[in-house]
Amino acid sequence: MSTVITRKADTATPLVSVARVSQIYDKGAAGSLTVLENVDLDLRPGEIVGLLGRSGSGKSTLLRAIAGLVRPSKGTISFAGSPLVGPTAGIAVVFQSFALFPWLTVLQNVELGLEAQGVLPAERRKSALAAIDLIGLDGFESAYPKELSGGMRQRVGLARALVVHPRVLLMDEPFSALDVLTAETLRTGLIDLWTEGRMPIESILMVTHNIEEAVLMCDRILIFGSNPGRIIAEIRVDMPQPRNRLDPAFRTLVEDIYARMTARTGAPTRDGHFPGTGIGISLPDISTNLLAGLIEAVAAEPYRGKADLPPLAAELHLEIDDLFPVAETLQLLRFAELEGGDIKLTAPGLRFAGGDVDERKRLFAQHLAIYVPLAAHIRRVLDERPSHQAPARRFRDELEDHMSEDYADTTLKAVITWARYAEYFAYDENADLFTLENPS
Repeated sequence: MSTVITRKADTATPLVSVARVSQIYDKGAAGSLTVLENVDLDLRPGEIVGLLGRSGSGKSTLLRAIAGLVRPSKGTISFAGSPLVGPTAGIAVVFQSFALFPWLTVLQNVELGLEAQGVLPAERRKSALAAIDLIGLDGFESAYPKELSGGMRQRVGLARALVVHPRVLLMDEPFSALDVLTAETLRTGLIDLWTEGRMPIESILMVTHNIEEAVLMCDRILIFGSNPGRIIAEIRVDMPQPRNRLDPAFRTLVEDIYARMTARTGAPTRDGHFPGTGIGISLPDISTNLLAGLIEAVAAEPYRGKADLPPLAAELHLEIDDLFPVAETLQLLRFAELEGGDIKLTAPGLRFAGGDVDERKRLFAQHLAIYVPLAAHIRRVLDERPSHQAPARRFRDELEDHMSEDYADTTLKAVITWARYAEYFAYDENADLFTLENPS
């Protein structure tokens, strides 16, 4: 059983201070892409701070900037009161992908950071063995990464970060590549080490897209908005460790975060969180099976058309990056509304849930034509041409006037998927050609 300890953040000078940081990438003819905009944060001794948001909101970019791996386009980052100009021994990083050298043993992988610092072999072996013992991998010192489970490999990455005794530990979604049970075990173990004061670090800054993970682990949670990435809310978690997911205060906080992350923002001409307007709206490539599945889940018992997102996500085993794009696509198509952490089916959404295959396709085609400008634009061009054909390249070029090549590709794939389902228009992949072959 873990000792119940409430660590208080030191009110002294911040270990890390981020001031008005922006990160802007030049996209050539497509213009520039702002990934981060005017981000401010302080990380103080004695606290775990979470950066919570969906993929693409700039969280990992900010983490890499704090690690000294990326230089921000604007603003400043300081560590221990001095400007950060590159990687420093006082900051260590644990990555999502483990990043182990497969030809090195566990011991050799953990020793790497010390070797880079010029520590003598005997001393670095002693320190590495202590770190391996701390994270519970003693006995596996001579094993190679291929012999370890995902959880064990992540423990090696953690030991490699801790062995250099950094003041700040940065973690970039360290549990997202693991199965649910392994991730829970590692979270619990890490919090136990932290609350018992056994980790040789002063503060932790972690990136996550898992709301419950953030509430379980963090003293403060910074919620990131997207397009561009920015901090839209700061939440203090004043619950002692260990925390109980079933505690009413825990559930209330999770609900509050869901509500903040589903609050309506953006241009008044549309709902949701997809950037752009008109045919330039950047769309996620969400399958119609997922869209229909979520409608059916919300329409069924016990929700009857309106569901609280946290229990719905738990029931469907979905996280933010899985649930929100599906729910927001339903909102864009006006099959559902998102507000206050709830999803509620609209009248067309309820008709879709109760309809047969043909009725569903008809409804979907109607909503594509009205609420997805790119789909309507493609159909209009096909209707106007005597051949009822148009090269997809033409529409990609139009999209790339509004967004990057990758976003344009994803957006076009989304519209193709949705139009095929609705039989709104057809697409020949071999010829890269849109046609009216299927629609009546």
